[in-house]
Amino acid sequence: IIDVLRLSKGMTYKASVAGLNLGGGKAVIIGDNRTRRRELLFRAHGRFVESLKGRYITAEDVGTSVEDMEYVYMETQHVTGRGETSGDPSPVTAFGTYQGIKAAAQVKYGSPDLQGKTISVQGVGHVGYHLCENLAREGANLIITDIDRERVRRVVQEFGAESVEPDAIYDVEADIYAPCALGATVNDNTIKRLKVQVVAGAANNVLAEQRHGDMLEEREILYAPDYVINAGGLINVYGELNGWSPEHSMRKAADIYNTLLQIFELARTNGLPTYEAADRVAERRIEQVAQIQRMWV
Repeated sequence: IIDVLRLSKGMTYKASVAGLNLGGGKAVIIGDNRTRRRELLFRAHGRFVESLKGRYITAEDVGTSVEDMEYVYMETQHVTGRGETSGDPSPVTAFGTYQGIKAAAQVKYGSPDLQGKTISVQGVGHVGYHLCENLAREGANLIITDIDRERVRRVVQEFGAESVEPDAIYDVEADIYAPCALGATVNDNTIKRLKVQVVAGAANNVLAEQRHGDMLEEREILYAPDYVINAGGLINVYGELNGWSPEHSMRKAADIYNTLLQIFELARTNGLPTYEAADRVAERRIEQVAQIQRMWV
């Protein structure tokens, strides 16, 4: 419950920083995602979403698939990411994350070029796989991990990545650590083990607590705030709702590069950790929109 509440706040801030006219919310289905009763489970979820009468729109995320969204659609129209519409948002999320990593490289190394950079990727599921695809195409050296050995085998085989056991990813010497699995991987136990100069990945809630962002700052590790760098999936959803072409959504996701550069500069000029700079940008737009909504003609 704590995680989903943090995620819902993150979605609000994500929409704000990305300049999308959406609020934020998140749903969690507590249970075994390997169940064979997925149709029953997701149709029940669809009925609940329908009860909110359009105030909440659901979409694919961790542990779900395009097929699951088709089950949801049997009960409600308030769902995106179906096979007949924009489909799997993972490629757009991964592309936006890739652009964000390039922005972090620009700030940390003076160039967005990732060729020859060593990047450790934690989690090579839907988004992580496509991120590796983008990184490998540019010539980055990949060190990966995942609890699913078949996923690891695929990425090693297709992109020439090196693999390590899940817990060993924190001890890898790399330029950039890209968390792309579940959240809270930057915490008291892992920060002291990190041998990287940048943390930038697609996972949500990367920081177990905000103070861990301060700890990264103290170690001079550049952190790309999660809800900024991974906004591509939400951009894809917004594009579907507004009739954008896939190419338009990709162009919008590419803007994550410039958005992060602005946040990094705000952090530098004001002596702020990057997560706090991102929060300020998000909260400023939320307040601006709230002021507009309070106006009467």
